[in-house]
Parts: sequence; C-alpha cells; structure tokens
Amino acid sequence: MPKNYTLSLAHINDTHSNFEPSKIKFNLSVDGQEYQAETKTGGYARLCYQIETARKKAHDDQKAFLFLHGGDSFQGTLYFREFKGAANAHLLNMLNPDAMVLGNHEIDAGNSPVLAFLNRIEFPLLAGNMDLSQEVTDKEGRLKDHPMLLDYDPQLKCAKVLLKPFYDKKIAIVGITLDQMPLIARPDPDTHFINAIDTTVNTVTMLKQQGIDHIVILSHLGLDQDRELAEKVDGISVIVGGHSHTLQGNFSDLGLSHTEYAEVINHTPIIHASKYAEVLGLAEIEFDVQGKCTAINGDNYFMLDEQVDVSLISTEANAAKQITPEQIAKVTKQLQSHSGVLGDEANQAVHDTIMRDYRPALNALEEQVLAHIPRDLIHTRLPSKHFPHGSEIAPWVCRSMYKATKLSEPELDFALHNAGGVRQSLNKGNLSVADVLGRILPFELPLVKYQIQGQYLYQVLESSINAATNNGVTGTGAGSFPYTYGIRYFYDGKLEKNQRITLIEEYRQGQWSEIDKDKLYIGVSSAYTAAGKEGYDALLKAHWQQDLNTMTLPEAFVDFVSQHGNLIENPLQPNVYYISHR
Repeated sequence: MPKNYTLSLAHINDTHSNFEPSKIKFNLSVDGQEYQAETKTGGYARLCYQIETARKKAHDDQKAFLFLHGGDSFQGTLYFREFKGAANAHLLNMLNPDAMVLGNHEIDAGNSPVLAFLNRIEFPLLAGNMDLSQEVTDKEGRLKDHPMLLDYDPQLKCAKVLLKPFYDKKIAIVGITLDQMPLIARPDPDTHFINAIDTTVNTVTMLKQQGIDHIVILSHLGLDQDRELAEKVDGISVIVGGHSHTLQGNFSDLGLSHTEYAEVINHTPIIHASKYAEVLGLAEIEFDVQGKCTAINGDNYFMLDEQVDVSLISTEANAAKQITPEQIAKVTKQLQSHSGVLGDEANQAVHDTIMRDYRPALNALEEQVLAHIPRDLIHTRLPSKHFPHGSEIAPWVCRSMYKATKLSEPELDFALHNAGGVRQSLNKGNLSVADVLGRILPFELPLVKYQIQGQYLYQVLESSINAATNNGVTGTGAGSFPYTYGIRYFYDGKLEKNQRITLIEEYRQGQWSEIDKDKLYIGVSSAYTAAGKEGYDALLKAHWQQDLNTMTLPEAFVDFVSQHGNLIENPLQPNVYYISHR
C-alpha cells in the first residue's frame, strides 16, 4: 500500500469561449527602468499542448492524472455568440477533461443550452447541488437522468459523484456550484439549487462511510465561498475552483497579483486559474492514506508568444527617451524566464479546427471598425486605490443605454447597469463590432425602462453593493456592483445596514441635486438587472417595466460609439463615490 498518494492535476476555469490567445500586458522593472510588455497568452491550442504534455509525464512517472474545468465555458466572445455551445463542446472534447462543473453562465439562457451541451460533450458535467427532482415530467428538453450529468440525489441529500481509480483506492470528484444561481442566472423555474455547504457535508460524510477518503471538490463558488467551504467542511482533499477569476501565484514582478497558489484552509488547498484561458494551473499534490493533503507544489502558467512588444512606461522623465533593441531583448528575456511563464507551443489539430470550422464567421465582424480609442480604458468591477470611482468603461456603457432610450423616452432620468455585464477593458486602437459584441458586451440582453420611487433606488444601490462586497450578506460576486449615468451616489460601507447610501443626486440642467425619496423616476437597465438579479430585487418594486424590443445592450453601445467615439477619450464625471467596509 502506498504511503503517499500523488496526483498530477491540470485545471482551468472561467474560459468564457476564449479559444484563441488573448492579449495581455505586463509591467516589469529592468535595470531600474520601468517597462510595459504586451503579448498574447493561452487559448485552447496552447492549453491542449500543455495538458497533453502534463498527462504524458504523469503516465511516464506512473502517477495519477486529472484535468478539471471549474465552470463558465460559455459566453464571453463572438465564438459563443455565433455558435452558442457547439464550438465549446467540440473544442473541450479535444482537450479531454475528466470533468467540468456547471457554471452560472452555462445556464444564462435557461436549461435548453445546457441540454444541447450535454448532448455533445464526451465528459461528465457535474452539478451536485442542482436538484432536478421537481422538473416537469413532460417538458421538452429535460435534464433529469441525462447520462452526462451528475446532479443532486434528493433521496440521499448528496451530490452524485464521479469516481476514478486512484492507486489501490478510488478518488471522488464532486461538483458544487452556486446555490444563489437563480439570483445571477436564469435556470428554468422547475430547477432548484441546494445549499452548497450542506450538500458538500452530506456528500463527504457519505463518501467517508464508503471508505473513499480522497475527495476533490470541483467548485464554481468563487474564492470567498471556497474558503468558507474549506473552513466548515472537514475531510476535503482539495478544492479546484472558479467563478471569481482569481489569478493565484506570485506575479507581482510582472505587475500582476501576488496571491498564494494553493491557499490552505483547514488542511484543504484551494486552487484557481484566473480567467479567459489565459493560464493553466498545474499542481503536484501528495495525500496521505486518509486523503489529507501533505504537500502541494504548483503554479499558474501563462503561455506566451515569442514576439513581445516592449515600451517604456509613460512618465515625464521617459518622454524623450527611445527604447533600444538591447533593452527590448532584456525585458523579453526577463519576462520569458519567469517561473510562471511557458512558451507558445500549440496542438496543431486544435488550432486547425478553430481556424477552419469557427474563425471564418468572425472575420467579417472584425473588419467593421466603429471608432479609434486613443488610450486604454480599464474595466474593474469594484473601486480600488488606483480606480477610486471604479470602472472607466461601465459609465460609458450606461451613457449609451441612456442615449438609446432617451430617443423614445424623453422623460428618462438615469441608466443603471451592473459591473458584471461589462466583461473586459477597452484597449487602445481600433474598436470593431467584433470587440463590442464578442468581448466587451457579449450578452445580448434587451433594455428595459421602468418607473420607480426614489426610496427604492436607495435600496437597490445599497443591496447590490452589499452583494458585490459581501458586506453583511452572502454576496453573488463583484459583478453586481452598480454603475450609473444621470444619477450619482455615495456609499459608506462602514455604516449600519440600510443606511450606507448616504446620498443620491440627479443631474438636471447642468447641476446636481438630491433626489426625492417620494418622487417617481424613470430609469433604464438591462433585462437581467431589471429582473432583480444579484441584489437588484428592489427594481421589482417599480410602478411599471417595459421592454425596449428595438434595442439590446450591445446594440446601444455600438450605436453610441459609431456616432460619438471621439468622446470616449474624455473622462465622464464620476458617478460612484465609495467607501469600503474593510
């Protein structure tokens, strides 16, 4: 009997249909000078090459190997807009994961796309706390009892579990997803999600009783909820997570995060692999006979182009300096020698499949240029030290919604949008239709106008911020953070609940004035937000709501940018004034 049980593990999450390499920027210091290095990373062909390499090495070393996907394969690029889940299933089959957990974006449009995905995939989809026991029996497109789905067992009150051989034992893979799913996605009404912690406790207990001690939780809960899960549930060998787009690893010398890879809580390591297929997580994990992790070594790895564009960080001192070939070579070498960087080797079959079967449909949209963006505009979901008013993009999206709606609703007062509805930053250079529809605003959501009393605006703003920051509530992720146009708000997270929005002002005739809590105002939001998702439930107290069937959210932004693209270089007045509770 082995004394230690070693698992070689590859993991990805929140890939969001990013099949091709993505642009990425790093900041490096070389010989006392600051540089920016821009290149491309990841994509499915590079992922496949590295996964196959890791799989072969594990086989040669006679070690067990798993490749797991932490959910949210859907949405994010034109590939999903054009092909829905068909391309995702096809290309994931080529990567050959052992399992994937259901993410919230898989079920954005109800259960039907999940069924189509299940019918195409050659690996199990895990959703151990998704309860289908009340699914309508004669409905078309039932998920219940699908052979590729491991859902909730209501009799045992446990997740259905994927078991695999593991030396002289078995290893269990349990898929746990967000129990707040109805708040952030659109599952069918007959589909329910059971408490994540309760389901995990019951499932781990059941497995231990069966003599199965090596237990992997494949989670789409986000890092904060993974921490809570590890703390409250004994006996989990490792949590492989997703949802929060967390880049673990020490990348501070590249101008990125320094977050511990494999944070350990209650003897359970938690591992995440960022987003958008930019990195691959690779770990070597040792367990004892009881399934407890005794050692873990690993990291996230960027898979970078050989070609790197290097420039001096723009400062007054650098204004007259010219970068030399020697400096470019030094910066490139330092970047590519980083311990968290791999090369651009790619699986040819995956690359050819993308280029042949899927890429041609995107080319025409990329040729439709809307505007030239003079500088990078950063999208950050929450305000921060560097961006105290939050996203630089979301307010422009709100303005485009406002302008589009004002044409048919002259009495419109404001636009309100959630941070998660904007997916990426806006890069300097030409902005195409493909950039907007595929990367920045990939959700084809209708706009909804509504009339609401001022007091409920106080409620909706505080509730959505509380949810985004876990301030006294179990939140649904930072994507619920609100951005506005036409109104501005002041939030103090250190105050008592229901008192944290200290002021909301409206912009009228060139000046700001406090809104009247008793007065009725007309606003516009996406259909997702207007439905009360992610802390926006007070919008359901509107006197009326009306779909704008002639305009979707991305169409409004495309229309605005094509007419007013030159405006975007000028910053909008801040509409978000935020004090954190931490």
